[in-house]
Amino acid sequence: MSGVRRRGFLRGAAAGAGTAVAGAALSGAIPRPARAEAVEQAAPHLDFHGAHQAGILQLPQRATALVSFDVTAADRRELTELLRTLTDRARFLATGGTPAPLGITAPPSDSGVLGPQGPTGGVRVTAGVGASLFDERYGLMSRKPARLAAMPAFADDDLDAAWCHGDLSVQLCADSPDVVLHALRDIARHTRGGMQVRWRMDGYTSPPRPSGTPRNHMGFKDGTANPDTADAAAMDRLVWVGPGGAEPAWTAGGSYQVVRLIRMLVEFWDRVSLSEQERMFGRARDTGAPLDGTVEFDVPKFAEDPKGDVIPLDSHIRLANPRSGRGSEDQRILRRGYNYDRGMDSNGDLDMGLIFCCYQQDVGRQFEAVQKRLAGEPLADYIKPFGGGYFFALPGVRDRTDWFGRALLA
Repeated sequence: MSGVRRRGFLRGAAAGAGTAVAGAALSGAIPRPARAEAVEQAAPHLDFHGAHQAGILQLPQRATALVSFDVTAADRRELTELLRTLTDRARFLATGGTPAPLGITAPPSDSGVLGPQGPTGGVRVTAGVGASLFDERYGLMSRKPARLAAMPAFADDDLDAAWCHGDLSVQLCADSPDVVLHALRDIARHTRGGMQVRWRMDGYTSPPRPSGTPRNHMGFKDGTANPDTADAAAMDRLVWVGPGGAEPAWTAGGSYQVVRLIRMLVEFWDRVSLSEQERMFGRARDTGAPLDGTVEFDVPKFAEDPKGDVIPLDSHIRLANPRSGRGSEDQRILRRGYNYDRGMDSNGDLDMGLIFCCYQQDVGRQFEAVQKRLAGEPLADYIKPFGGGYFFALPGVRDRTDWFGRALLA
């Protein structure tokens, strides 16, 4: 890191510590499952502090930016500064406050895009680390999470290296795009010289239409069969890494994050009959119900349809979750998806799709097992996964003396 960039980073870190003032205390309630009444409510404010990062279980908000960074900190001390600064800014953006004045000759300490009121809180920041952070730069090789690796290319992928992997993942979520972009500028300003953007994808969640789980660009509901986030035992079994076992002790309370950037070939999809679309998904498009059910949250009865006469054997919902007992139950993931729209590509085709994000305790046992079952599914002709990565979502920040990655770097 050059002297100019290092000085800029250190100034940003100092400013971060000086302006991270607390707002009002926030509710620590855990959201209910993504049922109609839950989805229609505004996302609750969550306490920034806790054993886990609060954003993982929270329902998707209206807007997001998922950003992968390459860390440029020169050494372990500067990496520590970076993570402490990121924590300060995440806390400030979550709880709100007044940016500190820096004097009449200095640039303003806030971008001003939210107007004179400034940040009022409500931004959810979820931070993770990629496998590449555990190379020789910072002496962390022996502390890498046991199941963290670079995301491989799967059977139906068309990965672009420019859109894959990264040292750090930061997801920013809020109830409007300008609040997300304000948060991104704030973090970029205060961490300049410590990390730089590798790739970024902005996304949004559509309102429920007419109710229930939001829809993706194919017109189908996305995330109907998520596990119940209010079931603490299920979250301990499926989402959170616990103490003991093969994982380093510092990982307890974290979760493996998988990000997949999936382009949907919507113009091709729009030429497919509705009945064929529904058979590929295994659900009715209008209601979201399984083809053997009536309403969205009906459980498909695969055992009563062994030949796939009603719900085809190669349908997406049947391959993703065959409901074959405890084995498939332990492979469930917590989905947190957002739509994206990047306009047109160089050929004039619509460029839109899904920011697929999921959390799990074990990438191999859960995401990869599901992904391998989906290889060659009929839906694969209409989607093109092109980017993303594997990250480890860090344990939560327990109090004001704690910070992202403290146990990792201790």
